[in-house]
Amino acid sequence: MSETTANNTRHDSLTRTLSLEIAGLVSVRAALDGSLGERLLEAVELILSRTERGGRTLVTGVGKSGHIGRKIAATLTSTGSPAHFLHAGEAGHGDLGILQPQDIVLAISWSGETPELAPILDYTRRFHIPLIALTSSAASALGSVAEICLELPAMQEACPNGLAPTTSTTMQLAVGDALAVCLLEARGFSSGEFHDLHPAGRLGARLRRANSLMHTGDRLPLVREGTLLSAAIVEMTSKGFGVTAVLDTTGKLTGIVTDGDLRRTFKAGFTDRPVEEAMTLSPWTIDAHTLAPEILFQMNARSVTTVFVLKAGEPIGILHIHDLLRIGLG
Repeated sequence: MSETTANNTRHDSLTRTLSLEIAGLVSVRAALDGSLGERLLEAVELILSRTERGGRTLVTGVGKSGHIGRKIAATLTSTGSPAHFLHAGEAGHGDLGILQPQDIVLAISWSGETPELAPILDYTRRFHIPLIALTSSAASALGSVAEICLELPAMQEACPNGLAPTTSTTMQLAVGDALAVCLLEARGFSSGEFHDLHPAGRLGARLRRANSLMHTGDRLPLVREGTLLSAAIVEMTSKGFGVTAVLDTTGKLTGIVTDGDLRRTFKAGFTDRPVEEAMTLSPWTIDAHTLAPEILFQMNARSVTTVFVLKAGEPIGILHIHDLLRIGLG
């Protein structure tokens, strides 16, 4: 086989795999307009009601379905719906003790006949713990005993032998994501709550707010109206931000003096005069809850490197663009 022929064959394989998995997702989307959509809404209501009473979703599965189950449990937890993955093989050796009366079990099995799930299914029946099944067969051992059966359309696996879970796991994962996002929106899970659960990494940086990044107290460059430019320059230099806020007699911000203002003043012929004669009026400011990405976007759009944070018109902090770059934005 020539190199060109081999590459064409491999390209066809890649295309076929993605086409079959896309077809699987299209079939799930179509099923949402029927009984699958109705059952998913029932699952959302069940999980919400149990979560309000301190319950959790225990997700279980074996093999590739187990890997998908771990991801679904992680997504649920990170979006405000507490969940754990329950290893089916360990469940019958004591791990069933994690289940509490207010919990729910989400069991994943494409065939619905996975024997390793039997101890978990028996336990949920004995102790009246609601069971949600995610399977391709409502008539299976799993589907037939579940309070809610999320029956997925039976679709061709991308594996040419029809053995390796590929299309099926893509469909399972998509349904898990849909369930998690629907729960997130139903509970009104905010970006602030999301940040509480994702404080690290780039995602955490994107959810940081001005009040967690700003410089405060003695670090703030501040002068009063009537202060001479020479004194303002000292304040700007000592604080190191290249800017100072100008306050009125009540402590509210009326303007700022920047390096650019000083350059324009010197170009016109510098004379030491009150700062209000050289300051920028009505500067851009933010409040303490402004998200870091929005601050950086506005800085770039306005070609500025600093911004004052106000509360009731008074400066409570200052941010420099380096504060945003330091946490991984940009």
